[in-house]
Amino acid sequence: MTFSSSLAKRGWRECKLGEIIEIIGGGTPKTHILDYWGGNIPWLSVADFNSGNKYVYKTEKTITQKGLESSSTKLLNEGDIIISARGTVGALAVLKKQMAFNQSCYGIRGISGVSNQEYVYYLIKDSINNLQQIAHGGVFDTITRETFDHIAIALPSLPEQRAIAGVLSSLDDKIDLLHRQNKTLEGIAESLWRKMFVEDAAPKWKKGKLGEFGQIVCGKTPSKKNSAYFGGRVPFIKIPDMHGNIFIFETEDSLTEEGEKSQKNKTIPARSICVSCIATVGLVGMNAIDSQTNQQINTIIPNKDYQRYYLFLLMRNMTDDLYARASGGTATDNLNTGDFSRIEVSLPPGSSIKNFDGAAKDYFGKIYANQLQIRTLSHLRDTLLPKLMNGEVSMF
Repeated sequence: MTFSSSLAKRGWRECKLGEIIEIIGGGTPKTHILDYWGGNIPWLSVADFNSGNKYVYKTEKTITQKGLESSSTKLLNEGDIIISARGTVGALAVLKKQMAFNQSCYGIRGISGVSNQEYVYYLIKDSINNLQQIAHGGVFDTITRETFDHIAIALPSLPEQRAIAGVLSSLDDKIDLLHRQNKTLEGIAESLWRKMFVEDAAPKWKKGKLGEFGQIVCGKTPSKKNSAYFGGRVPFIKIPDMHGNIFIFETEDSLTEEGEKSQKNKTIPARSICVSCIATVGLVGMNAIDSQTNQQINTIIPNKDYQRYYLFLLMRNMTDDLYARASGGTATDNLNTGDFSRIEVSLPPGSSIKNFDGAAKDYFGKIYANQLQIRTLSHLRDTLLPKLMNGEVSMF
């Protein structure tokens, strides 16, 4: 970044990112020693914190005290920062409890009296693109400890660091609260679904095929030879867009009106149920507005509106079954549209599904509203972040 005389007058100083942080390396206990695994110490890998959320609360795997002491992994404290450094470079989060971590990550702490920990998180977040650009490696992109020494920064005084971090943290804390509310709301809806359609399921309910609930559409990618098809306002959903949210608002790619019309039969109406069926199998989401998807996604367009949330939770509860059906011993898991539509499912009475919808739609309506608010707050945070980090917006 450019360091100006006006920043110097305000008490900012020019330095390198590596000068103001402590970098901590991780490790992995030997996987074949069972005594090292399944304990009460959370053990982080990149998969635990690559959702884009600021905070990480839990990990998929845990280790024992013996595993901690017998490996090069370290314990990070609540409030410490974790960043992915190999393969997927630049995933970033703040720990909400003490955790150990693997060697593909670094733990990061601010230096007392020099850098505020919350400020360091946002400083790194603002530097992610630079870190990714200078990552190197053969098979995998990698950032080393020395990589941080190549990132030039302008560092304000500690009081201003705290003020800047306070503004950004207030937005992220609200976003985090909304994400947790959505988890709770989804959990309530799923509990009701399981009560009505699993625990209290009637033996006399008929069996049928998934395709009886609606039209099944397999997505398709328009010809990339025609650049006029891409870059418009029609969301084009791919598997990476499906992670982390019930309603899919944001997509990496989009289609123009011309691109959509080139395969009009692939357009899916808002709040259809999208299910990933190739490679990463079993992700489930609903498109927020009319969209198209690529060929890795099968979408259920319900025959009746009141079937929507029943089908969404049915698919969410069939993840293991979908994966098993797709695992045919080939290099890439694949559940084709025909097999997908022929999956045998229970056919509860329409009255039962209507009763469920009467309660569930309020929960999902709140989730939708929360996701809209998350988008607004995230946009405000992302707009403020570079302005605050380069001193364009002054806190004093």
